[in-house]
Amino acid sequence: MDRFDALSTFLLVSELRSFTAAARKLGVSTSAVGKTIARLEDGLGARLFHRSTRSVTLTTEGEIFLHRCQKIVEEFEAAELEIAQVTQGPKGRLRVSMPLAGMLLTPVISAFAKAFPDISLDIEFSDRLVDVIEEGFDVVVRTGPAANSQLMSKIIGQYGYVIVGSPAYLAEHGTPQEPEDLLSHVCLHYRWSTAGKLESWRLMRDGVYLDLALPTSFIANTTEPLIGLAERGIGLTSLSAFTVRRQLEDGTLVSVLDRYLTDRNVFRLMWPPGRQALPRLRAFIDFMADHLPTYLPTL
Repeated sequence: MDRFDALSTFLLVSELRSFTAAARKLGVSTSAVGKTIARLEDGLGARLFHRSTRSVTLTTEGEIFLHRCQKIVEEFEAAELEIAQVTQGPKGRLRVSMPLAGMLLTPVISAFAKAFPDISLDIEFSDRLVDVIEEGFDVVVRTGPAANSQLMSKIIGQYGYVIVGSPAYLAEHGTPQEPEDLLSHVCLHYRWSTAGKLESWRLMRDGVYLDLALPTSFIANTTEPLIGLAERGIGLTSLSAFTVRRQLEDGTLVSVLDRYLTDRNVFRLMWPPGRQALPRLRAFIDFMADHLPTYLPTL
């Protein structure tokens, strides 16, 4: 353990480029850090750092040793995680990023919280493109293709799209039978807050997307106002089917033009490589993969 402590001290000095800062973080004196590094250098027979009054930099030998030490520590941490997986149940803080529409998946999230009460969920709902590693997220839930090839990825469910309106609206304005009929209807649109673009209504005929200049009667950057306006008979809106599951079941909204909405998208989990061994992350991945598909409606 003394040798491992020396490696840990070396890694910290390498990261902070300062004996004083490393000592402060370790809660020891600067001289103690210096002696640890000196003993390490004596044992290796090589100088690891160039020291001056203003800076601390790695020597060529130090760079080589740093690369090896990082691998040693990664293997040690992986071994600790494997042992923890055997001896402990999933617990601890799990930091998750989900899209804004993920707020409508609270039944699945609630079920997970009840199944794993020792896991503390810290969830950020946002459509912005987060940097998973730099911002310290354990896992992100996203839709569509994997944008970052450096992350591990798992598809956990798929969903379709619907165009919905209230029974009262359809009784007053008529039920569209063909996509072109939408041109004379009140259309409520979703705008992506990150890109500023309107979400397209994924209408297809004979396998080809239809490019219709739909009226933009109302625009919102979250789905809840669109659902509420549609329920109150203001117009028609196109949304992911899971976002209006309850309204379709209750009959407050009715779907139209279903045969022209055959496109499908996927939910996927993405996480940094090496963290999958964390029991709390493994539990989240497995639970979402098992339970999310049962929540997503099949239309």
